Amino acid sequence: MEDISVLICDDSALMRNLIGRIIDGTEGMKVVGKAMNGQFAVEKVPLLKPDVMVLDIEMPVMNGIEFLKKRKENKWDFPVIILSSVATEGAAVTMQALELGAADFITKPNGSTSADLSSVADRLTELISSYGCQYARRHGRDVYPPEFFYQQAKMRRAEHLVAEKKGGDFLKDKDISSRPLFSSRSSTATLSERTSISSISNSVRPVLDTKKPSFTWTPPAKKDPVVITPMRQGGRIEIIAIGISTGGPNALREVFKDLDPKIKQPILVVQHMPAGFTTEFANSLNRICPLQVQEANDGDVLKAGNIYIAPGNYHIYVEKKGFNYVVRLSQAEQRNGHRPSADVLFESVAKEFQNRALGVIMTGMGRDGAAEITEMRKQGAWTLGQDESSSVVYGMPKVAWELGGVQKQVGLKEMASNINKLAIEHA
Repeated sequence: MEDISVLICDDSALMRNLIGRIIDGTEGMKVVGKAMNGQFAVEKVPLLKPDVMVLDIEMPVMNGIEFLKKRKENKWDFPVIILSSVATEGAAVTMQALELGAADFITKPNGSTSADLSSVADRLTELISSYGCQYARRHGRDVYPPEFFYQQAKMRRAEHLVAEKKGGDFLKDKDISSRPLFSSRSSTATLSERTSISSISNSVRPVLDTKKPSFTWTPPAKKDPVVITPMRQGGRIEIIAIGISTGGPNALREVFKDLDPKIKQPILVVQHMPAGFTTEFANSLNRICPLQVQEANDGDVLKAGNIYIAPGNYHIYVEKKGFNYVVRLSQAEQRNGHRPSADVLFESVAKEFQNRALGVIMTGMGRDGAAEITEMRKQGAWTLGQDESSSVVYGMPKVAWELGGVQKQVGLKEMASNINKLAIEHA
């Protein structure tokens, strides 16, 4: 198997080293180059031909937005993952980057604990493997699928947990306790970065071990879908619920731009996204969608033809109040490792609407939404799932299909037309 090749572009020596350690410590991917600004990256891309790029936004000489414009000008098609801050202004620029063709984004770590960095490492690995795998395979290269990296991350988390419970010396076991994490004498590191390097080096070594694990992986066998006999026939559609994760930002843009303005049903969307970004995400979708798109608020009365995006870090579900249905938000425990969770949304729709709903499950790692869209199907709801060939990660829709929760699998380019047809015919 070949490695997924990654180019890192960030003006911070700390971040370049941090990200490099995460990547080089993961079996199946490698760093092929680093650049301290967009201009250096432009010069390196033709030589390195990366499968995926990790790009900062705020940099001297040429920033991330300018690089994305240059990427478009040069007609480069490799995926770009944005490194973003969680500030409001950072969210707006991040959405601009997505509009310019960036594939997805990850927030920079804002803590120095092992847990903080472990979360960032897992998310970064997920995005690099998902987008990098899709790109590499499209160009005829043999690389591991995203599930390989997902299982590798699970193995590492379990290993860390066992070491902590046993009170063992994880660093000693990994033979990295005497290895410097970052070079504090780097000529490109600022004084504050050198201080950061010193303060976090001990806490991140367990997360960023550069010794790649011995990892054996067997591809899961394909399963025939379970045959489900719904409790009732599909009725008129009164609500549409969508669950989506990795690959979602651009997939939703593709679908929403082609939705029919005659759609009368309210549409609720769970897109796995961190807090602080969903307001701008909804605004960016609203600019291209013929329907009204907004971030959901607790107590919103569902209106015909309006689209409600779940806020980051909040579950979203529907509840009947008098003669109306309203949006409810909750910070209850995560489901399937997520908040918002597609399962929470689908569960409430199955309960409140039974066969009078349309459920859609799209690209994403893991299985969030699969169980409860299957419950929707059992209740008689109409359901669609994104197919394997067009999914960045065929995880969530695959599990839903195998459970029998998906009536029909469709490609991304056909998703909008299928939603339009069902929504209008069964209004």
